[in-house]
Amino acid sequence: MSDEEREERELDLTSPEVVTKYKTAAEIVNKALQLVVSECKPKVKIVHLCEKGDSFIKEQTGSTYKNVKKKIERGVAFPTCISVNNTVCHFSPLASDETVLEEGDLVKIDMGCHIDGFIAVVAHTHVVQEGPVTGRAADVIAAANTAAEVALRLVRPGKKNQDVTEAIQKVAAAYDCRIVEGVLSHQMKQFVIDGNKVVLNVTSPEMRVDDAEFEENEVYAIDIVTTTGDGKPKLLDEKQTTIYKRAVDKTYNLKMKASRFIFSEISQKFPIMPFTARDLEEKRARFGLVECVNHELLQPYPVLHEKPGDLVAHIKFTVLLMPNGSDRVTSHPLQELKPTKTIDDPDIKAWLSLPVKTKKKGGGKKKKGKKGEKAEDSAQTEAMDEEANDAATQS
Repeated sequence: MSDEEREERELDLTSPEVVTKYKTAAEIVNKALQLVVSECKPKVKIVHLCEKGDSFIKEQTGSTYKNVKKKIERGVAFPTCISVNNTVCHFSPLASDETVLEEGDLVKIDMGCHIDGFIAVVAHTHVVQEGPVTGRAADVIAAANTAAEVALRLVRPGKKNQDVTEAIQKVAAAYDCRIVEGVLSHQMKQFVIDGNKVVLNVTSPEMRVDDAEFEENEVYAIDIVTTTGDGKPKLLDEKQTTIYKRAVDKTYNLKMKASRFIFSEISQKFPIMPFTARDLEEKRARFGLVECVNHELLQPYPVLHEKPGDLVAHIKFTVLLMPNGSDRVTSHPLQELKPTKTIDDPDIKAWLSLPVKTKKKGGGKKKKGKKGEKAEDSAQTEAMDEEANDAATQS
């Protein structure tokens, strides 16, 4: 084994330190999500929610791993986005934006955190109302949640990415919904939020991905977006785009002074992870970002929309493919749902009945975990099994 292979091996889930960093990032992003959900109320500015999520992650990560010998990077891995109703994704407006939430809005919250480049991402859908969610809003959320539960059980060593693609489309159809085209679930590695191994949520002539098999000790961001519309979202206004990621493999001599200034700031502050233009000097950013994007120095994350009146739901979680089964480390409980559809399909029921954890063999000595860790793992597994049962029975 070469030194390079040995180093990469040490940076996967075979290293307890790596697992701890993933779980620390997950704990922080779960709390950030909980905070943002609690603030989703009528007349609250969306930008304030985005800022609150990002600030919480920055504060919490800033107080971890402070006393280590080698300084480690940590912070926001994906800026907080609040996309409402028919807006599909990536809405994270500038500070001057006045958009507010309204009663009954279907809100998708998307965010990410990292510790030393080990990334935990999460997305959740919440309706701004008291009491159970009913009608098509309940259908589209239940479709995303059930598809996520099925994906959790199929993203396991030995299974193939196309198995997941076919299954989640079947789940969405059972709720008379569609999976949104163009959404990918990615393998994640240290400092890599969008690895080469992917699950394509919808097969189409325009989008093809290589066949891949899941392997033990890999980490995935499972990303499910469902819609009551046709699932072919459009970019309506490029000015709404505020999230970018530096394309590290591209170079170009920028002509404008504003572009050079802003690209230098990005290279120093956000060399690898996606960032929001809110964190740049706003006036210069507007001019400079355009030239950077035109010459592919930055990859934009566009704000996409389904048609007005369509409803879109989003569930995303981070899963560690551990030797004893899949460990979903990011999630948030849903509101009570009363969908109009019932799951009767035997395939879907069979997928939902698959275990998430594998039972440990033998009765040898158990390693002592951290205080409370065993109880927490067991509680999390039970919660996930309960959620799968709810997914199958909620109607």
